[in-house]
Amino acid sequence: MRKLLTGAAVALSAAVPGALAAVGPGVQAGPSRSAEPELRAASAARALAAAPSAPRPQAPDLAALVRLKDVRRHLSAFQEIADYNGGNRAVGGPGFAVSVRYVVARLKKAGFKPKVQRFTFPYWRERSAPVLARVAPSKASYKVGTDFLTFAYSGTGAVTARVEAVDVPASGEGTSGCESGDFARFRKGSIALMQRGTCSFATKVAKARAAGAAAAVIYNKPGEKGPVNGTVQKLAPIPVVGPSYRVGTALAKAAKKGGLKLRVKTDAVHGKKSASNVIADTRRGRAGNVVLVGAHLDSVPAGPGINDNATGAAALLAVAQKIGKLDGKDLRNRVRFAWWGAEEEGLVGSAHYVKSLGAAGRRRIALALNFDMLGSPNGLRAVYDGDRSARAGAVPPAGSGAIEKTFRDYFAGRRLPVTQTPFTGRSDYGPFVAKGIPAGGIETGAEGVKTAAEAKAYGGKAGKAYDPCYHAKCDRMKNVDLKLLDTNVDAVAYVTQRFAASTLPVNGEARVLAVPAAPYLPEWQGPHLVR
Repeated sequence: MRKLLTGAAVALSAAVPGALAAVGPGVQAGPSRSAEPELRAASAARALAAAPSAPRPQAPDLAALVRLKDVRRHLSAFQEIADYNGGNRAVGGPGFAVSVRYVVARLKKAGFKPKVQRFTFPYWRERSAPVLARVAPSKASYKVGTDFLTFAYSGTGAVTARVEAVDVPASGEGTSGCESGDFARFRKGSIALMQRGTCSFATKVAKARAAGAAAAVIYNKPGEKGPVNGTVQKLAPIPVVGPSYRVGTALAKAAKKGGLKLRVKTDAVHGKKSASNVIADTRRGRAGNVVLVGAHLDSVPAGPGINDNATGAAALLAVAQKIGKLDGKDLRNRVRFAWWGAEEEGLVGSAHYVKSLGAAGRRRIALALNFDMLGSPNGLRAVYDGDRSARAGAVPPAGSGAIEKTFRDYFAGRRLPVTQTPFTGRSDYGPFVAKGIPAGGIETGAEGVKTAAEAKAYGGKAGKAYDPCYHAKCDRMKNVDLKLLDTNVDAVAYVTQRFAASTLPVNGEARVLAVPAAPYLPEWQGPHLVR
């Protein structure tokens, strides 16, 4: 990354010319070759004493020590691991297991004593294509992916039944299916048609099931494009699908007229699988004021996950390999590196870790930094909105604004543009924010579409996705913008070093039991919407 002249090199260039000047023209040369060694040593000592004093060596700069080639080496390794293990690094498969071993081996070589934290998680995958079709009074079939999607953790089943619209609003978001009274006249065995809004999908499905619904259809809210990419978080006893707002409103009108029947079919496999987190602490630094730096290690089953999120995992590994070169003043606080497992399953690894700490362990964490997708090919440089100035997303804990400012100031110093991104719950900061731990970090964009203003600031193509290979087979080495990645890894290293030295603006250098400023109500749990 940035190349700087080291302090040692500066000191050497200052000392040598001074020593030579002491024996230069017009000055008597030192003792003859026949003089005693003691006289030659004394003469040399006088010459060095006459030289100007050398400046103190410059403090190590972690952003200068970490090089792009270090990060690329790790990216190539993750790509090769995926290529030889089924094409992905998803949890439960060999690609993830080998990725864990790779990270552990590199950490040990760098002098760490990494810990592998194993856990199990509920596994859910669709076995065959779902069906959503209109049976009466007219017939129509809806296209999966375009018109509707199956909710993660939907139950399996095939239902053909009449449809009842449950408190669907005439306009706006509404509270459809959020209250038990919404189902007062609901007939058992019917399909409950609800609109997304206000409460969680899990709440809507639980109330529908309690009322005797045979299946649940939850369509998108106004202003949202496409079907609902949602999760009910725990295995549901009935099929659950999510149509688009266009399809859903048409169904709601037909249901109110009476006689609407749908066929809903879902087919999924579920059970338990195992995964791991990798945790490694620096040997120096206060154990009671930990700077936690994290990134998820797993990919989706569809591809190798090089931008999402080998870029974050590789950046952390490169920084960890060089952080030992910092001196005591730069490592007053302990730095904890964490590679999370099962993020793509809904932030499972980070949530498990936060829970395993207990209240006492959480009090020792000063802040949590998260790095997820650092090199999107049509990306931007998005800093998490720690002061919530954009008034979007969950309210982050106090201290998060100081983290945002540290990133912003760094990029401003390099005249690099930045954008705010809200805390929505899409990545592994979520479990920390939920427990009142200040959080921050950067990302470069996923399936969202780049605006004209963003294209002007960052380059790239307006109207196109930040990462066209998001969660796809083509998320390979060629899917990474190395220039964008380079500047972001510099920021990872700089901010890590900054907070390793002092967390004063974040927590006053002392952790107390923190409580979120407001109830943590994320819209997402990893890759899926929760409400």
